[in-house]
Amino acid sequence: MDFDTASQSLSPSAASHNPHLRLPANCEPPSEQNPPKQASWIVFGATGHMGRSLVRAVLSHGDQCTAVGWTQENTMEQMGKWQDRNCVGLLCDVRVRETVDQVIKRSIDRWGKVDIIANCTGYGVIGSCEDQDDYDLRNQFSTNFLGTLHIIQLSLPHFRSQNYGRYLIFSSTAGALGVPGLGPYCATKYAVEGLIESMLYEIDVFNIKATLVEPGHVRLDEPDDQTTVTGAVPTTAATASANPAVAGPPKPKRYGHFWVKPNPSAPYAPQNSPARHAQRMVQWLNDRQPVSAVKSAELIWQLGHCSYPPLRLLLGSYAVDSIRDRLRSVIEEIEDWKHLHFPAPVPEEGTEEEARGRTEERGDQEMDDVQDSNE
Repeated sequence: MDFDTASQSLSPSAASHNPHLRLPANCEPPSEQNPPKQASWIVFGATGHMGRSLVRAVLSHGDQCTAVGWTQENTMEQMGKWQDRNCVGLLCDVRVRETVDQVIKRSIDRWGKVDIIANCTGYGVIGSCEDQDDYDLRNQFSTNFLGTLHIIQLSLPHFRSQNYGRYLIFSSTAGALGVPGLGPYCATKYAVEGLIESMLYEIDVFNIKATLVEPGHVRLDEPDDQTTVTGAVPTTAATASANPAVAGPPKPKRYGHFWVKPNPSAPYAPQNSPARHAQRMVQWLNDRQPVSAVKSAELIWQLGHCSYPPLRLLLGSYAVDSIRDRLRSVIEEIEDWKHLHFPAPVPEEGTEEEARGRTEERGDQEMDDVQDSNE
């Protein structure tokens, strides 16, 4: 049975007052005792499942936001419906550095500074590794990995100049475990995770922090697609057409950022083929996704304002259980095979001169053994 998404829907305002939606106290999230300062955000991928809920959460808390759509799917007319005192809608293609640079510069001009950048962009092709052609492979890497790198490289000078900045990079459970039918997509997410882990060592001295957000399957559960920017005033189709400025952003596609590759080759065509796993999973889920986009967005807003963010934030029991099981299997495999490792020699006790003498003695003995064997 599908979830009744209407009965499960939740507004950003209601989520912000939910006492159970709180990050752990040890990361010092915003609270009555630790009130947040108004922050300026850029949300790339703002018209996707998580992106648009995050924009609404940001605005419901009074922060400023640049909501960035994708030139491949959105128009400026659509993004213009998000124009507001605290919001501006823009377009870019994260694969193209110049368009990312324009978004960052226009955001700084509009808000005076940028504090937090969230990258919710992503693109995946569902199909076997063998069936994905050169365009599929390059486009996924250009969007997911190079797009993330473009955003980071072009925004780091601004973050360094103000000695503060926060990256919230949306990875996936696919960035921590392999999923049959999503091989290249998983590879791009693994690459992003390696990039962020490495970069953290380089940027910590500049007071810049980053978190990888790893959600499970996220359902779209906003209460009304036709709402104002802040999500406070529902509108009807008639009022939306009469006043387009109050209409919400375009509704995301049902399967989000995944594209199912048609006509799989014969070895991978059977319905029960492992390569069809991702397709079966996405189609079966429909509205059964267990993770709420609105609740997740509230936690991510808190993450942007907390003092000690984690390297990773897993969202949903599916993400926690599946990644924990995968890491447990890796540890068990290491333990099973560790007897084949090559340990470094442990120096014997004594002075350095004595140790050197013992080494020379062993060398002489080895030479004698070689000569004996030759004779």
